[in-house]
Amino acid sequence: HGHRRGPRADMGPEIAAAVGFVSSLLRTRGCVSEQQLQVFSGALREALAEHYKHHWFPEKPFKGSGYRCIRINHKMDPIISKAASQIGLSLPQLYQLLPSELTLWVDPYEVSYRIGEDGSICVLYEATATKPPSSYGMLTCKNQMMLGRTSPSKNYIMTVSS
Repeated sequence: HGHRRGPRADMGPEIAAAVGFVSSLLRTRGCVSEQQLQVFSGALREALAEHYKHHWFPEKPFKGSGYRCIRINHKMDPIISKAASQIGLSLPQLYQLLPSELTLWVDPYEVSYRIGEDGSICVLYEATATKPPSSYGMLTCKNQMMLGRTSPSKNYIMTVSS
C-alpha cells in the first residue's frame, strides 16, 4: 500500500462496479431472480470487456470515454439489452426496470453515473491510489446527502463552545 501502481490494463474493478450497479437496479424491482441476475451480470461483464477492449487507456483515462459510456435515454443501451435478452427480459420490461434517463461512465480508475438529465453525478468506484490528491475533495452523492442532513444546528454548536 502507498506505492503507486503503474497503469493497469485490466478493467476488472471498473466493469465489476458498472455491472454491479446495473444488476442492483434490476434487483430492486424484485421481479428478476438471483439466478437470472447472475447470468445477466456475467453476460454484461463479457459484453463490456469485449466492447472496451481496444478503447481502454489507463494512461489517458478520459480518452474514449464517450465510446465506453452506457446510456439509456428513452433508448436502451444495446449492450444492456443484449445481456438482458439472455435472461429473457424484453425491451418493455427493461424500460420498466431501469431509469428512463441513465448515463453510466466507465473510465479507468473511475465509474460514475447520473440518473435524469440534470441529476447529480455519483461516483460508484474510484481507484484513489492512482489519482492525484486534488480529486479527494470531490464529494460523492452519499457525502453530500449526509452533509445536508446531519450538520448540527447553530445553537447546538454555540452551547457546546460556551
